[in-house]
Amino acid sequence: MLQNLSEFWHFTGFYNATWPHFIMLAVGLFFIWLAIKKDFEPMLLVPIGFGILIGNIPFSTTAGLEIGIYEEGSVLNILYNGVSAGWYPPLIFLGIGAMTDFTALIANPKLMLVGAAAQFGIFGAYMVALALGFAPDQAGAIAIIGGADGPTAIFLSSKLAPNLMGAIAVSAYSYMALVPVIQPPIMRLLTTKNERLIKMKPARAVSQNEKIMFPIIGMILTCFVVPSGLPLLGMLFFGNLLRECGVTTRLARTASNALTDIVTILLGMTVGASTQATTFLTRETVFIFALGFMAFVIASFSGVMFVKIFNLVLPKSKKINPLIGNAGVSAVPMAARISNNLGLEYDPSNYLLMHAMGPNVAGVIGSAVAAGVLLGFLA
Repeated sequence: MLQNLSEFWHFTGFYNATWPHFIMLAVGLFFIWLAIKKDFEPMLLVPIGFGILIGNIPFSTTAGLEIGIYEEGSVLNILYNGVSAGWYPPLIFLGIGAMTDFTALIANPKLMLVGAAAQFGIFGAYMVALALGFAPDQAGAIAIIGGADGPTAIFLSSKLAPNLMGAIAVSAYSYMALVPVIQPPIMRLLTTKNERLIKMKPARAVSQNEKIMFPIIGMILTCFVVPSGLPLLGMLFFGNLLRECGVTTRLARTASNALTDIVTILLGMTVGASTQATTFLTRETVFIFALGFMAFVIASFSGVMFVKIFNLVLPKSKKINPLIGNAGVSAVPMAARISNNLGLEYDPSNYLLMHAMGPNVAGVIGSAVAAGVLLGFLA
């Protein structure tokens, strides 16, 4: 009996626990707290936070239980294949396309330039990562955090740096959730009161034919430029065609609701579970979080500053409010809401949401294109 009890004790989490396990459990609880109490991207942080708890329950690795996420044949490992093989992100992009209205971008195509400018954060972080000693493929995977697009970060890191994917994914989703904290101080610092009060003209009406042609033309043009971005861009534009063509409403509704919800649950939970203490708490992880923050700041800075510079050549009647420059990062629709909320803070009648959605959805396309470029050069 005593021998059986001793064997059982050696199987328990209490016996196998180490301080790194408790640190990661605290991180998981912190994510859940941010989601529930602060309402920071709860759809992302609750699955990720609980996944961190799942991934850091201590167990004996010699018992052959096949329960860990990195153990071949375990249930968690099978679910994690969607992350490691990179097929969850395209499904997420299908849902994003099906729920996204590109009207603001179609009506004012120059806002695409704002979304493109925000991608400077990616390439700035790439150069710094190289300078810190990361290999080119690792630097590229880390730099994509600056796009503020979790699925894109997972897709690219699964191809370029699978060993860093957990840290990169958690970093990307963390900064997406912290958009309301990070971006407003940058926007206030870079703009004057007069610039914040700029009122933009209502966008022109966009015809249904334009909405249908946009995903078709957009897919062909972007994928001809960066064929390596086809899994993301193809699914994004396909989802949008399902939404706009008018004859596949049921498919669009499934893609944007049930399918996206299921994949988000599985992706968030497995990404969280992949952050096991033994693989996550490393010196590299600290650098990844620091570089990700820097990339995100540069992206927000670049978007706002590009609008300010662009306004120098635009006539007074067509000037753009620099507050929508932050929306060039692809944290949809949170970044656009921040633009709108800050605009209303200085002028309660200045609604910027629809204008900000232009660069915001352009940022989704831009981050996928940037991922395709990095994948094409570094894979």
